[in-house]
Amino acid sequence: MQTIHLPTIGTFDAWRDQARACLMAEQRPETLRWVMGADGGDLFDAPVAHAAPGGPPPNVPRAFVALARSVIWHRDPERFARLYALLWALRDRPALISDRGDAGIARLNDMAKAVRRDIHKMHAFVRFREIAEPVEGRRQFAAWFEPSHFTTEPGAAFFAKRFGDMDWAILTPDLSAHFRAGQLRFDAGQPKPPLPEDATEDLWRTYFRNIFNPARLKVNAMQTEMPRKYWKNLPEAALIPELIATAPARAREMALAMPTIAPPRAARVLDRLAETRTPAPVVGDQAEYLAGLQGCTRCPLAQSATQAVPGEGPPDAALMIVGEQPGDHEDLAGRPFVGPAGQLFDRLAAQAGLDRSRAYVTNAVKHFKFQPRGKRRLHQSPDRDEIDHCRWWLDVERRLIRPRLLVAMGGTAAYSLTGDKSGLLKRRGSVEPGPDDTPVLITLHPSYILRLPDETARQKASADLTGDLACAVELVRQAA
Repeated sequence: MQTIHLPTIGTFDAWRDQARACLMAEQRPETLRWVMGADGGDLFDAPVAHAAPGGPPPNVPRAFVALARSVIWHRDPERFARLYALLWALRDRPALISDRGDAGIARLNDMAKAVRRDIHKMHAFVRFREIAEPVEGRRQFAAWFEPSHFTTEPGAAFFAKRFGDMDWAILTPDLSAHFRAGQLRFDAGQPKPPLPEDATEDLWRTYFRNIFNPARLKVNAMQTEMPRKYWKNLPEAALIPELIATAPARAREMALAMPTIAPPRAARVLDRLAETRTPAPVVGDQAEYLAGLQGCTRCPLAQSATQAVPGEGPPDAALMIVGEQPGDHEDLAGRPFVGPAGQLFDRLAAQAGLDRSRAYVTNAVKHFKFQPRGKRRLHQSPDRDEIDHCRWWLDVERRLIRPRLLVAMGGTAAYSLTGDKSGLLKRRGSVEPGPDDTPVLITLHPSYILRLPDETARQKASADLTGDLACAVELVRQAA
């Protein structure tokens, strides 16, 4: 049995060099005994003697190097032998490093995880105390910590980066880290020294007390993240028993002090109350209608739209065409049906023998609803509340114009005039009773036709809308 002694400082580099040499010398794992520190060995130990290397340095998987950099700091005395045994096996089975079903690999991964967790705890629970007056402008601090594994060396680099403007020491039973004038060095471990009280710890305890949320207290989870073994060295830990004991009472006080949040239905109720409490203006003619519409704030759509878009046409029109809402072009122009859908409507209406200048054209909703997307404004369909709020203006238009026939183009118009937007394609071409017994002809909206991806479907839908408009012209003629 040959013994390899490893130092307590720079352990990984020393183990890596020795392991490489042993591997190249074809020394089997069972012939080696690995020790760290002042272990003197036993009666049967022999000094290690490496044979002359028989070839180039071994090719080691990167995953093994990453694993070894963590496992090497574990407190298990067999960690060096386990790593070398794996390194020996990887010569013939390089894929073994990825075999999570192998018991040896699983054990090493658990050890690496424990080391990483211990380093994380060190970063979280080291508490520095100021121990002396500044020297050459650098304040002096020290901390006592008791890690579960040999993690002082790999964990100290974090503090060198974070506290590079001060001198400090982290003292542990195994190893001590000293940072002076920007240089990090390690010395032997030592017993816990008598560190002085730090005035800033009172401020830290005040902060900890104020961020402690009794309503979210889970003692087991807290002890998992802050194990009891660290409490004796944490200034805030003295507060924990009291905070746990008083948590239920404090949580009740917080609940009683919290403002109550109204349920979602309360907003709808308040909207209805506001609508009934604020009487709508009296509209006697077209001028009053236009003035009242431009000042309308009955729904949130008025906040983002450029302007309200009223209907247009003769004041005595026998036919009223009702669409959905203004689009981007209509919102900017202030006129209904002037965009792509309006241009398609004009073309199909002309084919149907419908003179637009003799009809009153409007929309069920008077403001443009959209979603900003870069420089574009993408159309969004109005919801039922917005249609219901805007129905008042459509009713005003009906009372002023008094048409003999209403044409509802699309689901929004159908809902506004008949209270039902379902089954629009099945209802298309039919005449249904509308408000004040005015008949309503149900048909398609031109924008629906524009959205159809298939040319054959677009031609059929265009023919359907043209036929419905021609039917509307005939119905109005018969009612004259």
